[in-house]
Amino acid sequence: MPRLGGRGLWLGLAAAAVAAMIARLTGWWSPRADFRLFIPEELARYRGRPGDPGLYLALLGRVYDVSSGRRHYEPGAPYSGFAGRVSGRFYGQDGLPTPELTRTEAMIARGVQANKQDLEEKQRFPPCNAEWSSARGSRLWCSPKSGGVSRDWTGVPRKLFKPGAKEPHCVCVKTTGAPSDQTPDSPPHRNRGDLDHPSLAEYPGCPPLATSCSLPL
Repeated sequence: MPRLGGRGLWLGLAAAAVAAMIARLTGWWSPRADFRLFIPEELARYRGRPGDPGLYLALLGRVYDVSSGRRHYEPGAPYSGFAGRVSGRFYGQDGLPTPELTRTEAMIARGVQANKQDLEEKQRFPPCNAEWSSARGSRLWCSPKSGGVSRDWTGVPRKLFKPGAKEPHCVCVKTTGAPSDQTPDSPPHRNRGDLDHPSLAEYPGCPPLATSCSLPL
């Protein structure tokens, strides 16, 4: 049986499910002491129709009041098919979490951690700018805002090899100062930024410290 939560969401089903679980995993959301249980037949009365007592949406076994987002969930709206219905089997008849909820939480937690790591890597190795023409081939270059990452350095193009990826992709690499992963107990740095990172490689034929690199056809 789903349980009634205290916040409404305006998102679509998939995005709302992830947002709700992230909120729970990060401690932003906590269960209400006065929670109530719904059986599917009772929840079906909360679809926002004339005469219905409310407009509720069940995500990962927890019920949200989405009245404030009525234009998304009321009858005839894009996500009306999800209102007043149970999605998944995440709570038992006693209102306690099921193993399915535990597995789903673990999967989303892994996704959240992977996304965090991707964002951290993008800050360290922002993607290059790139252009291609049939006459000149490809050009890769770095700027203080390349890859959508604003920073106080420009960097130089390098190939970044990632485990499991078939091909490397171009990133901008800081060329001066300490490596990004240096800690207080690390040995003295060589003032080469991240150039010595083991997953990086130079583009053949490009000057090592050039901010722009042309790759012929």
